[in-house]
Amino acid sequence: MKEFFKYGEKVDGYDVRVINEREARAAAGILFALGLLSLTNAAMLGHVVVTKFFISFFTIDFLMRVINPSYSPSMLVGRFFVQNQRPEYVGAPQKRFAWGLGLALALPMFYFLVLDFQPNPIKVFICIVCLFLLLFESAFSICLGCKIYNMVMSSRAQHCPGGVCEILRKEKIQTFNTAQKFIVVIVTVAFSWGLYAYFTKVESKTFLAKKIHIIMLSDEEKQAIQEAKTAEALRAFDEEDNEDFE
Repeated sequence: MKEFFKYGEKVDGYDVRVINEREARAAAGILFALGLLSLTNAAMLGHVVVTKFFISFFTIDFLMRVINPSYSPSMLVGRFFVQNQRPEYVGAPQKRFAWGLGLALALPMFYFLVLDFQPNPIKVFICIVCLFLLLFESAFSICLGCKIYNMVMSSRAQHCPGGVCEILRKEKIQTFNTAQKFIVVIVTVAFSWGLYAYFTKVESKTFLAKKIHIIMLSDEEKQAIQEAKTAEALRAFDEEDNEDFE
């Protein structure tokens, strides 16, 4: 039992206990894929059965990560896929802190979307934030929670993914010239405008798209829609009344 509560692994050459970053990235990718599928299912079909199962799994998984990541279901599945790859060790303290933040996001979602179903845009936004955090870790090996660790803790994080905790000089291949910066800016602006146009200009056919479309409308547009609905209801009432009179 004493060994169970020892957080991370003791590896020769490291002065703090460590986590295998390859397992963590694989687990983040698995959770991101499941979360995206559950969110897409809710957005397209308008029900949250799959989402409730995912949030429950997500909460349990992060609880185990905070207690002992060696028994986290997603970490174990991730280990299965990367077991033949050379481990990349990162400091366990900052990973535990980051996963604690993930658990802090998961617990209110579990209560308001599983135990006492009360959906609203803020809770959906929290789900999307969790997906972005998982995407950043799985795709880019960027642990945003670890960066927060350095801001609030007196001891600095050690052995970060990609060696970002150490002061390193960027290689030429890691830098951007003027043309490359221009391409990145153009792509970012284009994708942002495309996403905005999709939710505001394209006909909404899914449950979530309709909700987002309404949220992004101006007050004048919302009032015009409400007036049109009122006029349509009055017209339908008049037609029904005329039919009854005849």
